[in-house]
Amino acid sequence: MSPLTTIVQDTDTGPVLHIAGELDYSTAAELRETVTGLALRPGQRLVLDLAHLGFCDSSGITAFIVARNHATAAQAEIALVAVPGPVLRILRVTGLDQVFSLEPGTDAQNGRTASG
Repeated sequence: MSPLTTIVQDTDTGPVLHIAGELDYSTAAELRETVTGLALRPGQRLVLDLAHLGFCDSSGITAFIVARNHATAAQAEIALVAVPGPVLRILRVTGLDQVFSLEPGTDAQNGRTASG
């Protein structure tokens, strides 16, 4: 079992949250707390980089929804990048792939997606 680690990186366009490890019932509260503690401004973009996420259950999906609600309340955008296959399947089955902007990767320097 990998513990959850979250690293917040401030960029010109908004925060990038690098999430690694296992996101489940025992760790989702930690992510929710981190996300809701972020100060977002209108027009910013919150990026959740999931490239190193090893596992995610329904509690983790709920944490993503909390992040989206936090961004929406601040009139900011949100994107999930480098979404692992199993998580992507859950998002598609639940229809949340239509709610979140899903992107292939992130350039950590500017918070924008990178192709390739």
